[in-house]
Amino acid sequence: MSISTNDLKNGMALDLPEGLMTVTEFQHVKPGKGGAFVRTRLKNYRTGAVLEKTFRADEKVPLAVIDKREMQYLYRDGDQLVFMDTGTYEQVPVPAADLGGAVGYLKESDTVVLPSYQGQVVGVDLPAAVQLAVTETEPGVQGDRVSGARKPATLETGVVVQVPLFVEIGDVVKVDTRTGEYLTRA
Repeated sequence: MSISTNDLKNGMALDLPEGLMTVTEFQHVKPGKGGAFVRTRLKNYRTGAVLEKTFRADEKVPLAVIDKREMQYLYRDGDQLVFMDTGTYEQVPVPAADLGGAVGYLKESDTVVLPSYQGQVVGVDLPAAVQLAVTETEPGVQGDRVSGARKPATLETGVVVQVPLFVEIGDVVKVDTRTGEYLTRA
């Protein structure tokens, strides 16, 4: 299925030679000389890489229909993560490599949205922030409260984030899933 570049909208998915892309920005440009064109900013679904690409006005591009299903993360099985469709209770194994860095923010029984294209999962839509327990970090030294000072902490999923000195093992912290930054203690 194709779509005209004149009909592009933010959030649309395109199946281009560069890969499966989603439109994050577009602008129609009509210069004084020459034909009109459409300048776009595209984000690769799998890698997250951003690409700027220019198309002729009314050029046909392949539209990709992304199926988004709400799934619950059940458990890890080797290098696969097993999810269950919350509507049909069907269990779906997904290679951890297909989810990239998002694996570090998933814990068992979390519910996420898995976008898939032609039957293959192409990423994961995480909530903006998740709450995870600290399993390993150095103890904060009493009186050492330098403003903004940070130390590394390993969370229950194995991901390491920089946290303030007062955070201790067993604390639950809120982490931004887009940047991997500590937000607050939960």
